[in-house]
Amino acid sequence: MRKEDVMKIAVTSQGPGIESEVDARFGRARYFVVMDPETGAFRAMDNAQNLNASQGAGVQAARTVCEADVEAVVTGNVGPKAFRALVSAGVRVYTGATGTVAQAVAAFKAGTLEEAGGANVEGHWGGA
Repeated sequence: MRKEDVMKIAVTSQGPGIESEVDARFGRARYFVVMDPETGAFRAMDNAQNLNASQGAGVQAARTVCEADVEAVVTGNVGPKAFRALVSAGVRVYTGATGTVAQAVAAFKAGTLEEAGGANVEGHWGGA
């Protein structure tokens, strides 16, 4: 699948809109903004149930975005269990996203975000 073939992506976000800042954490992101990068149509999915989870936040968050039928996740960082869960469900993972959700989507569309070959942080990473 090429980037151009992606129909829906989920971007980790600190807020529910496209001008919200990207959340660097996948599993404990406040929201997932699910967007069609071609049309710009989006909706926000609250991830509150995983914000304070003692464990399993990444895997649970992976399940949430997979149920939204996304083909790719754009985030700052992803841990090993979440990465495995996403990839096993056929979801591509792009890390290193910064700025607003709109900027991250633009970087994704421009091809400046690299597809992750694995987790880029340890499990239970709590960075901001």
